[in-house]
Amino acid sequence: MRRLTALWRKETLALLRDRHGLAALFLMPVIFILVMTLALHDAFSPGASVNVAYTVVDLDHSAHSQALIRRLDKAAFRRVTVEDSDAAARAAIRQSQVALALILPKGFGERLLAPGGVDGQPTVPLTLLVDPTLNPALQLAFRNQTAAALGAVRADELTRSAGKLFGLPTAGASGERDWPDEILSEAVQNERNVRPPSSVQQNVPAWLVFAMFFVVVPMSALFVGERQQGTLQRLAAMGLPFRHVLAGKLLPYFVVNQIQAVLMVLVGIHVVPLLGGEALVMPTGGSLALWWLVAAAVSLAAVSCALLVATLARTTQQAVVVGGIGNILMGAIGGIMVPRFMMPATMQTVAAFSPMAWGLDGFHTVMLRHGGFVAILPSLSLLLACAATALLAAVWLNHRETP
Repeated sequence: MRRLTALWRKETLALLRDRHGLAALFLMPVIFILVMTLALHDAFSPGASVNVAYTVVDLDHSAHSQALIRRLDKAAFRRVTVEDSDAAARAAIRQSQVALALILPKGFGERLLAPGGVDGQPTVPLTLLVDPTLNPALQLAFRNQTAAALGAVRADELTRSAGKLFGLPTAGASGERDWPDEILSEAVQNERNVRPPSSVQQNVPAWLVFAMFFVVVPMSALFVGERQQGTLQRLAAMGLPFRHVLAGKLLPYFVVNQIQAVLMVLVGIHVVPLLGGEALVMPTGGSLALWWLVAAAVSLAAVSCALLVATLARTTQQAVVVGGIGNILMGAIGGIMVPRFMMPATMQTVAAFSPMAWGLDGFHTVMLRHGGFVAILPSLSLLLACAATALLAAVWLNHRETP
């Protein structure tokens, strides 16, 4: 125990002297949390406004075309008024004033309820002019909102026509009314239903996992430096087993990871709301203990993988390149940089092999689904198995290379 205490003290002093490494461990995830949480705030908020401008060119000037425009004004996109002409709309798109232009043809109102060909006359379709640089997903969203608004206008007209035919009361001359087209989303949890996760609930645990695994960079640099300076050889000459050397490095970095967790949580609770985001809501009671249990398992896996990389690397450059690129790849496929639900099916299958995905799943199970110990057990088992495998591999590699 005295040997381990001395090793922990040595590693702590070396870590504290590496100010740049510590700054990267604490400042980098804070910046990522703030930037990504605010940048993706609307993407995780159903019904949030979309800062994409569009215009409507009304060539019909009928009550029905105006009703459609009023329906579109309730949508998430931002309407800009330009001259009612095809040329003006195209010019507005070329000059980046708007990204979308919906052209309502002449006779739109007259043929609102006349399907194409039913009376021997073709129906002139609505034309949507699109900026080619606009995200296809946003193009599809606007088309869907236009189709919904058009369906509501047709329903209004059908209701008004039926009311006149059967002598039923109608709501005003235009028959326009608010149809119950809202859909309330609820995330299903173990005990109760709440609204879906917000951006901060995705990004705080995601970048916390990434930050924990990022200890590979400073740890590897210190480890390689000790090997080059002969520190490891002197410890071995003193009869100190290599597994004790690894254990001596495990605790200080485990403590660093827990400090990272506290800092990231505080940023999510107190700093993100100051910048216009939503405050992080942490579990309470026993669920909070389970949250920290997941954090501990993620830390063990992260530090163990870092020790394996440090054992393999022979130069600082190798350690930084292998550790840094490995972290970025695990984060990219593990749902850190891009949420897994936004990935195609193939990538979601690949993501299941990333240790970062296991940690993120564990956090989400506790925070979003209010799962108990049994629910997080698969994530804990995978993380602890990863940690044990990495440590055993590091010890075996050192034993094989030691004469």
